[in-house]
Amino acid sequence: LFCIQLEDSLLNYFQQPPDIKESDFLKFLQKYGRYSFLAPSQVLPSFPAFYRAGDPILIYFDSSCILSTLRQPGAMGASGHCADGNPAGFLDSKSTSCTRIFTNLSKSCITDPALDAASYYHDFVVLKVPIADTTVQSMKVIYGIEFSGTHGIQSVSVQFKVSNISGNLGSSLQQRFTLYFWVSAPILPGTPPPHILPRSGNPGYITGAPLLIASSGAMHHMSILQSEGDGSCSQFLRHTVQFGRNMRTGCMLSLFPALEEGNCSSIQQELYKALQGMSKAEDLAITGSVHSAQEEGWTTILIQNCSVQAVNCTSCCMVPVTLEIQILWAKVGFLSNPQAQILGARYFYQCYPLKLLSTSTVPLTTVVTFTDMTGWPEAPRGQPQGHWKLPFDIFF
Repeated sequence: LFCIQLEDSLLNYFQQPPDIKESDFLKFLQKYGRYSFLAPSQVLPSFPAFYRAGDPILIYFDSSCILSTLRQPGAMGASGHCADGNPAGFLDSKSTSCTRIFTNLSKSCITDPALDAASYYHDFVVLKVPIADTTVQSMKVIYGIEFSGTHGIQSVSVQFKVSNISGNLGSSLQQRFTLYFWVSAPILPGTPPPHILPRSGNPGYITGAPLLIASSGAMHHMSILQSEGDGSCSQFLRHTVQFGRNMRTGCMLSLFPALEEGNCSSIQQELYKALQGMSKAEDLAITGSVHSAQEEGWTTILIQNCSVQAVNCTSCCMVPVTLEIQILWAKVGFLSNPQAQILGARYFYQCYPLKLLSTSTVPLTTVVTFTDMTGWPEAPRGQPQGHWKLPFDIFF
């Protein structure tokens, strides 16, 4: 890289370059023309037999016959702008977020590939193992990343969460990208493959690992509200609940969309949806290595909603403003290696009468508490000591 800086009094040894016309190119080409770089070697790169941790994941564009790498955009510099050339590393599970700036959002929404979901999965396949491009046309691995030891990548899936945004002039948008890996699990014949999240322990939960929940048979991470820089509730980002760590979050939620409906029921549904998230939690994984198909490995979450009627207020609506997630757990198994397991959980909503015409924002709070219910046994006594009473000369 090089930089030419003009009109700087401290760098007066630079000269103003002359204007070059199209007719002058031939003259300058004869005087200064030469190769500016050497042609790259045509020798194909060598590939290992399987992916190693940190290796770039290879993808292949069938229509253009191009071998490339799977990208995970990340933030660049202090501004946090998106750098799309950031490669994704094998077994390097991580989440990244970055900001994109648009001069014309309406036009960019149609033409910018960063806003087109198809650009993240369409027209390419992920290589099962890093092999040469002469045989990749037979590899049709469908794009979330399941692997099996040195046998390589078994399957890849992609999920999108989209939202409507408005604005015609200068606008900015924050995007979030997540890449995670899981180990292949045996599947019973005739059953569809379950959606498997990374383990949160094996088998017991590890402190700090995400809590696993199930909603309509699909596994997710339990999450709670997250605030933006101005204190408003984020529409896209949520805090992941981590095992054993008490949490408390708060933010302000705008009620403009719900107030347009003009009834109490729509406002209640909007607040319940904001507190519980896009996926309503139904069951909680007892251990950190459970699969969605293991019914005995899940416990039903008890949910206590608000009363519909407000007390002593004819124009009020009883709405949830606080969600307290209470989780009971205990250590089970051997004393030498106890395993943390979930005993039960409850979603407890606390409500407040809201005057429909007096406010446009509502403060919401979420509290997560973990209670250790381990019943430890009595401390073991020392080994019994023998009191021998034998003759002194018994060995003679």
